[in-house]
Amino acid sequence: MSIFVPVALFSWPLVVLVLFSTVPARRAVITAFLFAWLFLPVAAYEVPGLPDYTKTSATSYAVVLGVLLFDSARLTRFRPSWIDLPLVIWCVTPLVTSVLNGLGAYDGMSSVASEIVAWGIPWFIGRLYFGDPDGLRELAIGVFIGGLIYVPLCLYEIRMSPQLHDMIYGYHQHSFGQTKRFGGWRPVVFMQHGLAVGFWMTSASLAGVWLWRSGVLRHVRGVSMSALVPALLVTTVLCKSAGSLILLAVGAFILFATRWTRSPVWMMLLIAAPIAYMGLRATGDWSGRPLIAFAEMISDERAGSLQVRLDNEDLLAEKARERPAFGWGGWGRNRVYDDRGRDMTITDGLWIITFGQRGLVGLAALYGMLLIPAGLALRQWPAAAWSSPEVAPIAIAAALLALFACDSLFNAMVNPVYMLCAGSLVGMVQSWEKDRSFRPRVEYPRPSTA
Repeated sequence: MSIFVPVALFSWPLVVLVLFSTVPARRAVITAFLFAWLFLPVAAYEVPGLPDYTKTSATSYAVVLGVLLFDSARLTRFRPSWIDLPLVIWCVTPLVTSVLNGLGAYDGMSSVASEIVAWGIPWFIGRLYFGDPDGLRELAIGVFIGGLIYVPLCLYEIRMSPQLHDMIYGYHQHSFGQTKRFGGWRPVVFMQHGLAVGFWMTSASLAGVWLWRSGVLRHVRGVSMSALVPALLVTTVLCKSAGSLILLAVGAFILFATRWTRSPVWMMLLIAAPIAYMGLRATGDWSGRPLIAFAEMISDERAGSLQVRLDNEDLLAEKARERPAFGWGGWGRNRVYDDRGRDMTITDGLWIITFGQRGLVGLAALYGMLLIPAGLALRQWPAAAWSSPEVAPIAIAAALLALFACDSLFNAMVNPVYMLCAGSLVGMVQSWEKDRSFRPRVEYPRPSTA
């Protein structure tokens, strides 16, 4: 491990405070979260009595301190909402789970603190800074620019193999064997896995496409979107993450179908998909075998990987059903062991991890945080307006949350930027309910006079 690891992580709060003192607070928040996630090392330091010190926790602490020191007046604008309830339940559930499983209140409170840092603070910051049209527009543009920043880094690792984290920080952050895909390299850059990079580039690509087609963004520093968006899309394809590419195609289809049909049904189906999957898989009523047949159309390797995931889900779901309400808690208690005490399972999807550790209550809270804001956005702003410049950033945030929920069915690549999106949508909905002056102009096609 290089000396740059502790230097980067422990100096980061100071950098964030400098940002708050030199640029507008909203811009400081976007830069802090994006830069941390894109460039800081994948590492964790144990801190007694506090959550592990990682790039997420470092950023959360620093941003909260920056708000208190440089923009404390904004805190007075915060108003709790019933939409915050899933987040509150998610953060409190670990305490209930630990007590019910005999793990003690200290274990539960430690987990509560971890969830507040990883999920609660980004949500809260999203509520404070991006819960208005201008703020959400800046956040959507920030996601797109974050993808553009990664284009040359991804292309380098696609050609030379994933080396950047090792070159700067002195180690590979994940198994190097998993970076080989479809006869080439899958970039990892400074994230925890190539899958995280794949979905990040998918998110940035979808944001770029919709910002461009809706007319929100035409140029970035004088460079036309007609050049930037294709470059980002090509790089995303070269990342070789099959699942993320499928989600990109689905997301693009749904946004354009919503634009063409002016119907919310497409987004409703996307929001319902992860709920249906979890409901059928958690009860054991669906084997998921049609998904394997679909994966075989891509490659036998992808089909085999999916088969392993589904087989392990079956074992883990059966174990989770033994304590369905609040789950087994941490320390590997949700996993399945043989007679010799050897772990028999692999946990990939965030949903099955949550179901086993937090039960149905935690599962409902987690996906409520992601899908309720997207659903409310669909209710508050008509589908016919989703391609208008005023509403396009709302559509982007809602689509990214629904796609992240779908991705988390098979992966557990948590990214605080998506919680910023969730918090921003909650703020938008709350602001709209208080002041309904934000009514986007929707141009409906005129009936034919022929």
